[in-house]
Amino acid sequence: MRVPAHRPPPPASPPPGPDAGYHLRHDGDAEATGGGYDLGRHGDAEATGGGYDLRYHGDAEATGGGYDLRHHGDAEATGGLLDLAINVRLPAPPPWLRERLAAVLDTLGRYPDQSAARAAVARRHGRRDDEVLPTAGAAEAFVLLARTLRPVHAVCVHPSFTEPEAVLRAAGHQVHRVVLAPPYRLDAGCIPDAADLVVLGNPTNPTGVLHDAAAVAALARPGRTLVVDEAFADTVPGERGSLADRRDLPGLLVVRSLTKTWGLAGLRVGYLLGAPDLLARLAAAQPSWAVSTPALVALEACSTPAARAETEAIARTLAGHRERLAAALDALPGLRVAAASAASYLLLEVSDGEQVRRRLRAAGVAVRRGDTFPGLTSQHIRIAVRDEADNARTVAAFAAVLDGHRPSGAYPHERPCPHERQGGRS
Repeated sequence: MRVPAHRPPPPASPPPGPDAGYHLRHDGDAEATGGGYDLGRHGDAEATGGGYDLRYHGDAEATGGGYDLRHHGDAEATGGLLDLAINVRLPAPPPWLRERLAAVLDTLGRYPDQSAARAAVARRHGRRDDEVLPTAGAAEAFVLLARTLRPVHAVCVHPSFTEPEAVLRAAGHQVHRVVLAPPYRLDAGCIPDAADLVVLGNPTNPTGVLHDAAAVAALARPGRTLVVDEAFADTVPGERGSLADRRDLPGLLVVRSLTKTWGLAGLRVGYLLGAPDLLARLAAAQPSWAVSTPALVALEACSTPAARAETEAIARTLAGHRERLAAALDALPGLRVAAASAASYLLLEVSDGEQVRRRLRAAGVAVRRGDTFPGLTSQHIRIAVRDEADNARTVAAFAAVLDGHRPSGAYPHERPCPHERQGGRS
């Protein structure tokens, strides 16, 4: 039997380099639309296997040393309850916006095109189109930051929205906490000079505190990325305190959301504002067509002068509702309003927060627990500000369940601004 001669395999071709001629981010919609707008982003982490599992919600990383950073108000807002746990103003978009959304249903066979939405947002803030990046809500913006940036000394200022820290931790970044003491106002001296990434909210969630715009702007410097979460900025009359229109601050990124005012939590729509080179890096990490056509239409529609005028009227009405609600609640024994809020919610402190939450729920009212926010405790409760009728119901419910007295002396959390922390209970 003749044995065939062994033939070695042909030498393997070297892997193609970046100049091999393949346009890996080119997609068919470029030809279909006439090209010129690059929707073909396939993100660095996906394309290179960069090692970041940003969808991992493991307890060790997500809880951040005892705080459940992935807990949000929607976990407590269930059907049949007066929902004070989430801060979305409307159960659905207003009729004029619903009409705009419905009108695009016949176009969903085409891929999304961000150009009109970018232009509308740019006009709204007096910026260039390339200084705007639409995102699938503010949450995606934070994921893009965690995926793209390589901070050596990342700082999250608390109490604040916990999702930025959660995704930074899940991406493998070490996070240092700066916890502000009551009345929760920004103290620039608490931000370490070495911080090359600083994340804070304005107005903050859950305190509602509006930091002075000049104090926030003073944190910007070359070599540092300053991320300001302005998801609730449109709940403040005149958007006082916003840095969205500032183009002169180095490393500034402003995060905005349409969720709260326009009842769009289920649509996921927001945007980033910043320098073109930084936004281009973030866009490269964004999946292709990440923002849907209806979301882009909402972004465009809510950036018009008419929509902005409506937002301003809503914010002014809300401010009156909030002040009356705060005064009524602060008069109840065993409860105090813990911070001067400028937003669509109030942070409360009660003598037995867990028991009060249970009793409120039994009475048909859902509130947001506060002990998942670094710097707060189980004594803290956040509630949304609603219309006059629901606010009256809120006051009546608290009055019915509170049977203690206002604690005397200082509350246990009152302490000077601490130094930075790397996690754990503050």
